[in-house]
Parts: sequence; C-alpha cells; structure tokens
Amino acid sequence: MHQDGSQLLEKRIPSPKADWLSQIKEEIIEPEIPIIDPHHHLWDMKGNRYLLDELLEDIGSGHNIVATVFLECAAMYRSRGPIEMRSIGETEFVNGIAAMSASGKYGKSKICAGIVGFADLTLGASVSEVLEAQVNVGGGRFKGVRYGAGFNESEVINNSHTNPPPELYKNKKFREGFAKLADYSLSFDAWLYHTQINDVSMLADAFPNQNIVLNHFGGPIGIGPYANKRAEVFASWKQSILNLSKRSNVYVKLGGLGMVLNGYQFENRQFPPSSDELANEWKPFFETTIDAFGPERCMFESNFPVDKVTSSYAVYWNTFKRIVLDASPTEKRFLFHDTAKNFYNLDV
Repeated sequence: MHQDGSQLLEKRIPSPKADWLSQIKEEIIEPEIPIIDPHHHLWDMKGNRYLLDELLEDIGSGHNIVATVFLECAAMYRSRGPIEMRSIGETEFVNGIAAMSASGKYGKSKICAGIVGFADLTLGASVSEVLEAQVNVGGGRFKGVRYGAGFNESEVINNSHTNPPPELYKNKKFREGFAKLADYSLSFDAWLYHTQINDVSMLADAFPNQNIVLNHFGGPIGIGPYANKRAEVFASWKQSILNLSKRSNVYVKLGGLGMVLNGYQFENRQFPPSSDELANEWKPFFETTIDAFGPERCMFESNFPVDKVTSSYAVYWNTFKRIVLDASPTEKRFLFHDTAKNFYNLDV
C-alpha cells in the first residue's frame, strides 16, 4: 500500500523556485532564540533534491536552529525484503545523516536529532516486529511513527501517500497496531485534513496515555470544493480544534499552511510573500490554536521543503516570530524549543 508513496510524492510536490524565492531578503527577527525545527523531510526526487546540503543551506539562513526532527516521506525505502520492513531503509538513511551531523563537521545544529518513521499500523499487533527494527536501526534517535490518514473524495485533493481508506484512525486493525506504540515509548504524528480532525479526538480518547501531535494545524483545505470558502473552512476547523484541545495527550505543530493544499496560491505571484504578509494572513490559525492548547502543547514547524513552494526558511521563521512578538520569554521558549524537545524526548 505505502510502497508507492515516493512515486506519488514525486508527482505531487512542486519543486521550490530558488530564483523566485531569492527576490525577498529579510533581516532576521530575534536571531538569538534557540529553535528546534520538529518537522522537515529529506529526499532525492527528480528535480527536487533535498538532502543534507540543501537543509544546511536553509537552516544556515540566520535563525538559531539548534536541532531538527525528520518526518517520514517514503524516502530511501529498501528495494527488497518483506514489504512491511522496507520502511526501515528510510530510518537507516536518516540516521546516517544524523551521524554525519553529530560529527560536528556540518555546524552546531543537531540535524535529525529525532526521527519519526513509518510502520504500517494496519498490520495490527504484528507491527511490533517493524517497530522493534525501527528502534534498533535508529540508534536512540527513533522517536515515533507517522501514518497519514488524509482522505477526501474530491479528485482535486490528493490523499496521503499511504493511500488510506476513509476514517483510518477508527479502523480496528489500525488501532490494534497503534496500541503497540506504547510498548516502545513511541509518539504518534497524525496527519489528515480539517474535515477529519474529530477522528484524532476519538483516537486520543481511546488511548488517553498515548502522546499524539497533529501535523500542520490539521490541514485546512483551500482547493477543490473548498476554494473561495475560507471563512467557512476556518469556522469548521476552529470548532474541531477547540474540541480536540480538550484532550491533554494531544499536541499541535504550527506550520504547514504554505502547501498547495491550503489554497493561498502565493506560488503563482510575481514576488514571494513577506513574513509580515504571511503573519497577517495566517495569524487566526496560530492564535486560535495557541489559545486553545497553550504554548506547552504547541510547536512551530517548517515543513520544509514542502512549504518552500511559498517562501524561504528565513521568512518562515520570521513569520512565526512576528505572530508571537508580544508573547513572554517563557511562552516563546516552549513554542520554539521546549515543546518539541519534551514531546520527542530529544537529547539536546
């Protein structure tokens, strides 16, 4: 099922336009703030390469990135062996990048200090074998599993690269596999669309001791049947987010609004947006979520290079800093660093 994920992503994810992005240069806001970027990818796709060099170029753009967390994206799966074990290749690959970084030869940032990989939880209890292998090859860095459940009936909206059925998180076999995460003290990254956020609430209720983090605000859709319905989508999203916030085991990643999915279409303009413009456009999502969950359960994320279609790394983190300009030093410490460190139990 998930083995075709890399081919799917290769077709779907537009390559960032370096010349276009370079048209905007900004002075770094509060450059001293220590940041853990808890969500980025690494891959080598046709015309869209994002490996250590590319990541280092982005994180070297002025912000104080002390560590990062890699998120699964069907990269470098093994080409042979049992299908359910092939995702181990991705962890081996990323752990190699992390080892390069740990040598100190590539700067002070701890690249891939945490690794969130893939295991097919629909295998049920037998997924334990995969989880054990992931932990073993992760060298202490394997922190959790992500299983994308994004599903929508519109042909314009791409479902997650796992090709999930509708309501995956309610599936009995999935939940049987999900229960095994606790045996290895692993967290769970939930990724779906705003129309499905209540599925995460139900999952959190069923497993109140399992830490879950919602990716990208729960994917507010702005294309297909949701195009030109921003107020309607926001109202629906807000209701679901406020409901979800009642679960103390659920956290949220604040970012990922620059994807094509979100429908802002900044990528079609002559000039990329400034951090000021992005902050004004996106502030309602950030403020609603931080107010509901509190800074202790929220973490800013880059979602690079996917979000690079909209703006540069430097501009993104400036955007986040603008949004919380008036927050206290303690609140900023959680949002930029401590929540990610605590959630993923990072050694930084």
